Amino acid sequence: MEPSFRILIVDDDPALRRTFPHVLAQPGRSFDEAASIGETIARLEQQHYDLVLLDYRLPDASGLAVLDWLVERRRDEAVIIISGEDAIDAAISALRRGADNYVRKPYHVAQLQRAVDGALHKGALEKTNRAMGLRLKASERLHRYLVESSPDLIFTLDAEGRFSYISPRVSSLLGFERKALLRRPFTTLIMPEDIDRACSLLAQSSTSLTENFNLELRLRCNHGINNDGITVALTASPMPTHSGGAGLYGVARDISERKRAEEIISFQAFHDQLTLLPNRVLFKDRLELAITQAQRRSGTLAVMFIDIDRFKLVNDTFGHAEGDALLRAIASRLSSTLRRGDTLARLGGDEFTVLLPDIKLTQDAELIGTKILAALETPIALSHGDYRVTASIGIALFPRDGSTAEELTRNADVAMYQVKRAGKNAFRFFEPSFNTHHRERIALENDLRDALQRKEFELHYQPQVSVSRRQIIGMEALLRWNHPVLGKLTPNSFIEIAEELGLIGEISRWVLEEACTQLVQWRSDGHLEVRMSVNMSALDFDRRDIVSSITDCLQRHALPPARIELEITESLMMNNAAGVAVKVKELRGAGISIAIDDFGTGYSALAYLQSFPVSTLKIDRSFVRALEGPKSNPIISAITGIARGFDLDVVAEGVEQLHQAETLQLLGCDIMQGYHFARPAPAHEALEWLRQPELLFGAH
Repeated sequence: MEPSFRILIVDDDPALRRTFPHVLAQPGRSFDEAASIGETIARLEQQHYDLVLLDYRLPDASGLAVLDWLVERRRDEAVIIISGEDAIDAAISALRRGADNYVRKPYHVAQLQRAVDGALHKGALEKTNRAMGLRLKASERLHRYLVESSPDLIFTLDAEGRFSYISPRVSSLLGFERKALLRRPFTTLIMPEDIDRACSLLAQSSTSLTENFNLELRLRCNHGINNDGITVALTASPMPTHSGGAGLYGVARDISERKRAEEIISFQAFHDQLTLLPNRVLFKDRLELAITQAQRRSGTLAVMFIDIDRFKLVNDTFGHAEGDALLRAIASRLSSTLRRGDTLARLGGDEFTVLLPDIKLTQDAELIGTKILAALETPIALSHGDYRVTASIGIALFPRDGSTAEELTRNADVAMYQVKRAGKNAFRFFEPSFNTHHRERIALENDLRDALQRKEFELHYQPQVSVSRRQIIGMEALLRWNHPVLGKLTPNSFIEIAEELGLIGEISRWVLEEACTQLVQWRSDGHLEVRMSVNMSALDFDRRDIVSSITDCLQRHALPPARIELEITESLMMNNAAGVAVKVKELRGAGISIAIDDFGTGYSALAYLQSFPVSTLKIDRSFVRALEGPKSNPIISAITGIARGFDLDVVAEGVEQLHQAETLQLLGCDIMQGYHFARPAPAHEALEWLRQPELLFGAH
């Protein structure tokens, strides 16, 4: 595209004013005319021109007046004076006032054309340069604004590594004044531990002006807020200096928050959030490293698998907040027993593992195991009171019990289960025979999944008798599993497994359905007053439909609700008290009796007897077993007193001897059950007891 130029022709000769546009015509040029100084200034006030062809002599003044007017107003029009004056002073005056050229008459047309072309070209160049200058200044202002407003620290170094420029950000970021750092070495700001690394890279960059580099550094702070300094990501580019050496242009971005976030994420990925101990992933990594080192040195190491006994009771009784507090306290106790190089990890729940590298003798692991059990002997203070913790510990040794992390951990776990089966609160070393028991448990889990479908469960019944009236007042339904290989199994052998596998809800529904079916049959035989007691798992009360499922079952069998009694554990009453209380009240409101099983063995609290409308307290067999002759027992006396105070029934379970029954009667307990009267038996035997209750009392 051709550039456009506007040209003003100023001359008092009309013929010349008409001639100039013809001889000077070129694409993009346009022409205006003026015949006097006054007309010229009027034109200039209305329009900007690229070139003014100005006659020296005009009717109202000389052309110098126009030049003066342009200078005063700082106009940038190019001016060519066309004059017939012979005196050199006229040309000098015109040029001094800013005229770009002076053409003396008479002139050749080519001369005038060259003068016009030159003036327009010069003006275009000046205009372009001015525009470039303005853009450059704007760019410089923008660059300075960006640099000085940047959240990053921007600086340049001379060939000696000293600051030649540093942005104002240094004051707020590091607490140093800009002026104080100029001409100071960059190393002034670097933390001592990073100086050697930084100097090495700076030295390399001084030999190359083409390679950029990135580096993480810690810089010192001068404002006292962070004595550890800050971490920056430095991006640096070598640059030439005026002296000919290689300086540096650098941008340092504060990444302290990002580094802290990365550290937190990394910590969380390898540590348990509750106890802050290493987790399963980190433990496995350390164990694999320890195995590698032990193989090189032909050394020995031990892996401990620790399971906290009865931990579920704390969660069920006091809630998860107390359980978490207990786990933290246990972690602290365990840590205090270990050596400097040992690793304690939490795998999850109430399971911990310990890595003991570089043990010399088996006794070293025994010593740690003993210290752990001793450390847990002192009760742990919880908000609800002191709690005594015990643990079951399994120990596996490398290389005797396994050559991989998985083998050692698994075998330590198997050994721990043997401690559980033997009574808990001890430690045992792994033995190959344990694997057989472990496989048996796995097989039992698999069989249990299919037991209902195979109809392997059945109910036995144990009578609850009134000794004074010599009558059966109720039957407790007790679950039995007719295992195809192991024979008849009691709930102690499989209920905990069923709870772990999530099968307990289905089993409980079957028990209730079967017990109701049996009770209907007994009632049809005329035994209308007998009451059926059914045990409920604590996990049953986690179900939202527990109340409706029970009441629906009774309605299907047309049973009076008062003929059914549900036995629940004392710990259940303490767990999620508000939620359980609502369900218990709904069941009691439906007319169903509620008995607290094993009363007195857990964390008894009179307050919950006021909140929960239970109907019966069952004295645990451990208190009955402690009875010797007719001696009084303060616990049983207290329980019977509580029952009388709350107008509750009392049932003593586990009565095996005559003197126990007699003592219980003296202590105010009339309703009993146990081997002294009858062992649990199938339904047809229970029916005979109902028909002939005197069979249960014999000669006494």
